[in-house]
Amino acid sequence: MLRETWYQQANDAGPAGPQSPSDPIRPITESVDRALNGRPSVRRHLRKVVDNVGNGAHRDPRMHRNIPQSDCHRRKLPESLASLHATMQGFISHKEVPAMTDNSVQRRTQPHPSPTRRTIVGAGLGAAAAELLSGCGSPVATGLFGLAPPSDKLTYWNLFSGGDGANMAKMEKVYERSHPSIDLSATTLSWGTPYYTKLALATAGGAPPDVGIVHLSRLDTFVEAGLLTPFPADELTAFGMPATNFTPRAAQKATVDGQLHAIPLDTHPFVMYYNIPVCRKAGLLDADDNLKPIHGPAELTAALLAAKKVTGHYGGVVAVIGDPATNLRYFSTLYYQAGGTYIADAGQKITIDNDKAAQVLTFMRNLTKSGLMPATINDAGVLSLFSTGKAGFLFDGEWDIPTYRATPLNGKFNVVPIPHIFGPKPVAYADSHSFVIPRNSAMDKNRRAMVLTFIKTMLENSLIWAGGGHVPAWTPVRDSAAFKALKPQANYVAAAETAMYDPPAWYSGAGSDFENIIGAAVANSQSGVSSASSAVGQMWSGLRPYADAKAPVG
Repeated sequence: MLRETWYQQANDAGPAGPQSPSDPIRPITESVDRALNGRPSVRRHLRKVVDNVGNGAHRDPRMHRNIPQSDCHRRKLPESLASLHATMQGFISHKEVPAMTDNSVQRRTQPHPSPTRRTIVGAGLGAAAAELLSGCGSPVATGLFGLAPPSDKLTYWNLFSGGDGANMAKMEKVYERSHPSIDLSATTLSWGTPYYTKLALATAGGAPPDVGIVHLSRLDTFVEAGLLTPFPADELTAFGMPATNFTPRAAQKATVDGQLHAIPLDTHPFVMYYNIPVCRKAGLLDADDNLKPIHGPAELTAALLAAKKVTGHYGGVVAVIGDPATNLRYFSTLYYQAGGTYIADAGQKITIDNDKAAQVLTFMRNLTKSGLMPATINDAGVLSLFSTGKAGFLFDGEWDIPTYRATPLNGKFNVVPIPHIFGPKPVAYADSHSFVIPRNSAMDKNRRAMVLTFIKTMLENSLIWAGGGHVPAWTPVRDSAAFKALKPQANYVAAAETAMYDPPAWYSGAGSDFENIIGAAVANSQSGVSSASSAVGQMWSGLRPYADAKAPVG
């Protein structure tokens, strides 16, 4: 098996300037610039749109500079494309690179539809491919620059590193042993924007990987851009993967416009850890060391106070500084419990309930203001406090279970769904990793069968994946005796059943602007920098430009 890992540094943004592209798409835009030498106005509009699609779909301000979403570039595209059409087609024709349409990769001899943003991205990829085809041997270059893999090679892209990466490699080995005639080429790309940019561009260029990983919180954007092929129900049944064999909430999130566009691998919810010795001494556990039920703000506050009396430091801990994702997950869990929403109409309408949001933020701030939880602490501080017994509770993702098993706390902590604090029923903020088949006109029936067999093998071996803390979405594994014996993972299966995901929008999802906007406002409130009402206002003002802007894809 060929395994490649491409990592990208957090400071890899392009040169300063309002139109500078990020590194993942710089070769494409530079090549387009060269191809359009002497046509500065056309080049400016095309390059802007390539930037928007490459980064704008899920731009992460921690990794790339913002690119303005000016409407003037979109309005001038038809005019620009008319001037550009002959030049680009001659360039593409000379190099035998497929021209792109909305729905498929078509040869240059076929008629061309009206230009769309996806069409333009395809043209940009064609230009880049023409100059770089001669030196493209890696799986990433194969995808980005149009080289089809051999018929006995299965190309798979993912974004898993660390413990998840190690577990995925084990699952891949299982597949290789059971399918020795298939050359599995697995490529790991840098998490977040770099990964999703490369996947989108490779697909738009007509040579994507055979199978890839997508967070379900990002799925809608890929579907709207026409970058994925759905999974018909009869096909899944034929390959032993009926939709009824998946966690209902994950399957529902994987369904867009009535079609299943992704096959869920897991659900990874935001959960609550507790220190067993501390909570036992605080009188919070039953005879089997299980946490006694906690309902409502008053009972959670009392539990944290009891734990603080034992630790002498804090009752609980959650990352506040430098971690917008955790702030979003923590707040969203309680806000969703209260029945709150953020956005609607694919992100075009802001629906934040000011009263509910302020109520939740006030409760969270009271916990830090009273000293039950630290108000200004980063991830390293959280790890130190909880692993050394200076905090009885921890609010975090289940993916940190392996981290705490590597500390002196190993065997002395448990994990459960976050208690029902607000509203009529418990809710857990979550996301899911899923398998997708990128749109590819070159994929025939035999190759698709190979991909589906690979996915089925991964699902059947997802007990390995559960070792990283994730709840398998494949119910034959989740309901197995082996998983039920896996602790503490089996203790929070209910969180997967009540999972709430980010609302669909071109700017939401894992590592997105939505995450950073909400997370920053929550952090300001928790740390006392702003009041609850001011933090709610910060959410509104932060989301407004995105809600008012036209989506750069779709």
